[in-house]
Amino acid sequence: MAPTRRLWLAVLCGYLALGATLQELPPFLASKFHVGPAATGLVVGAAFAATAAGRPFAGRWGDAGHSRAVVVAGGLLAASAGAGTVFAPNIAALLLCRLVMGAGEAALFSGALPWVLADAPPDQRGRVAGWFGLSMWGGLTLGPVLAAGIGEVADADAVWWTVAVLPLVSVALAATARATPAAVPAAVTEPAKATASTGLAIASATAVPVPAPAIAPVTAIVSIVPTQATRRPTAPAAAPKPPSRLIPSGVALPGAIIGLAAYGYGTLAALLVLSLGHSAGRVVALPVFACAFLVVRGFGSPLVDRHGGAVVARVTLGVQAGGLMLLAAAPGLGVTLAGAAVTGAGLGLIYPATAAMTLQRARSGSAGAAVGAMTSFWDLGILVAGPLGGSVAAAAGYHAAFGAAVVATVIALVLAVRASLQPRMLTVRE
Repeated sequence: MAPTRRLWLAVLCGYLALGATLQELPPFLASKFHVGPAATGLVVGAAFAATAAGRPFAGRWGDAGHSRAVVVAGGLLAASAGAGTVFAPNIAALLLCRLVMGAGEAALFSGALPWVLADAPPDQRGRVAGWFGLSMWGGLTLGPVLAAGIGEVADADAVWWTVAVLPLVSVALAATARATPAAVPAAVTEPAKATASTGLAIASATAVPVPAPAIAPVTAIVSIVPTQATRRPTAPAAAPKPPSRLIPSGVALPGAIIGLAAYGYGTLAALLVLSLGHSAGRVVALPVFACAFLVVRGFGSPLVDRHGGAVVARVTLGVQAGGLMLLAAAPGLGVTLAGAAVTGAGLGLIYPATAAMTLQRARSGSAGAAVGAMTSFWDLGILVAGPLGGSVAAAAGYHAAFGAAVVATVIALVLAVRASLQPRMLTVRE
């Protein structure tokens, strides 16, 4: 199995575990610790605090050629956190487990991404990042489905042990992959070209050759992995070294956009199941969101390279805002499920869109750190959404909490419109 496929599956397994906790944590907290929406939002969001803090470091170490070690360490951390949740005696211990899990998930994805991007053709980096990112987002969206299914045939403990075992599969996949390539700047880089479909052209040399990804049509989740393409020749380069800056240039605007979009997702993840009480929709709401998300991500990623990240972000944020409006105004289960589906469709392309914007602005040799830092804004958005959305729900109801998410999404839309109107020659030259 090609290293890219192994890494895709490794990240998928890790994020299936994290996604499963989104379904299981709210009822687990209510039944075991008897806490309300505000505390539930805090615990759900805690993992994303550690993920946000860890991504820039993981991406930086991945850029320096240490992807295997970073991914293996991430899987071990996530597995230990899943097992620890079963035995957590109080909220403080559970919060610690969530922080450890968040750090592990940060290492899994942001450590693997530089490996995957090392040989990606510059004009396909947006879609490669988007399709590899589907391993993370697919896990987050399918994880709740997995948890609901296991909960139906077994019990909550079985779900948590599954959460502990899945990251160990990630460890096995990463540990048995071919040697990690060390992504380094080439001695001679291609001229930077800024167009609607491509950002900064980054040529790189690797210590160990690996297949370069090429894009194929998507027909199933496991097949949404870049396959081999013709590798462009690169010049020999000096030994790799990490980028000089932990947070690379060019991430602020796309980071702000995805962070505000993430507030909507974080509100939905923390409160949607609780808002449905004991109705039948409690089990199917997050799966409905997941299906819409995955369909749009799987088939829509090429639009990012075709039309540009800022344009796609503008459209997808408009759809997300519409879905959250349905949730805020939902008079019944049918409208709530429709809102979940529309919100999922809107969120489907926000990551590849902002990843393409980030790569357009980033300096050469720091692709992993730049995208990792940008993705940290997503985690921060979810982190804020959990406790803040829970507090709004406790004070004014669930509809008001979803209304606040609409406001955040509209602000992100304004920023995306601003970005799409800027001159397209935004590439940062060294």
